[in-house]
Amino acid sequence: IMNAARRALLAAPFLLVRTASAAAQSKFFRSSDGVRLHYAQNGRGRLLVFVPGWCMPARIFAPQIAFFQQRFTVIAFDPRGQGQSAIPAQGYEPERRGRDIADLLDQLPPGRVVLAGWSLGVLDALSWLDLKGDSRLAGLVLIDNSVGEADPPPPRSSNFFTNLRKERDKTMRGFVNSMYRTPQDAAYLDGIAREAQRMPVEASIKLLSYHRPREFWRQALYATRRPVFYAVTPRLRTQAEAVATRHPAPTTSIYEDAGHALFVDQADRFNTELSQFLTHKAAWT
Repeated sequence: IMNAARRALLAAPFLLVRTASAAAQSKFFRSSDGVRLHYAQNGRGRLLVFVPGWCMPARIFAPQIAFFQQRFTVIAFDPRGQGQSAIPAQGYEPERRGRDIADLLDQLPPGRVVLAGWSLGVLDALSWLDLKGDSRLAGLVLIDNSVGEADPPPPRSSNFFTNLRKERDKTMRGFVNSMYRTPQDAAYLDGIAREAQRMPVEASIKLLSYHRPREFWRQALYATRRPVFYAVTPRLRTQAEAVATRHPAPTTSIYEDAGHALFVDQADRFNTELSQFLTHKAAWT
């Protein structure tokens, strides 16, 4: 009985992904440069838009889709080359990624949105903010990436790109496994790792090579006075402390015992904190 219960517990994230995906409205649109992009839409209400990290499918936000669709219109966006979106030969730089988010928002009903970016999605969201300003923004949610504040984050392994080129599958699987502190179902991890290898390897490397100074991201963040929720793991503690001091409407949270995918590892806590932000902090009007 204990073994059966443990198997059920470990399978829960995978089952949740399947359930949330099955309930979604799958929609496609053309970006302003002609690329077919995908997003999933769930629920009804004010707009909550999620942008995933490097190479990841938007379905990784399944715990949030399932939780927030009861009160919000939840949009899970697949950036170009990711999830169910097309894989073009170009467009893997921050300005184009920010423009893709702008094109996405043009497909949605009018009104303010809370935009939530995780990992590389943080930089994509800030690129959108720099490009379009905050007139549609009710709040900004930035999950576990540098915002150009304080001390720089720890450097990436010097041979990461080499390993991606030589042993992509092994390297990507290692990266995916490293995103979690809590046990995940093997089929779930396998699916995420497979989907994370859809785009050409050189495009994936280009995504990790944004040629913008760190100051750009900091300036983009502080250009808005709209409320910000910055949720990070301990490696970004110093940056969170700086945001809490310098931004006029900050909410910060340190996830001490979570991996990079903290919204999966500690989904209940993250959903509760994001719900409080949406209800009490976001500037919907």
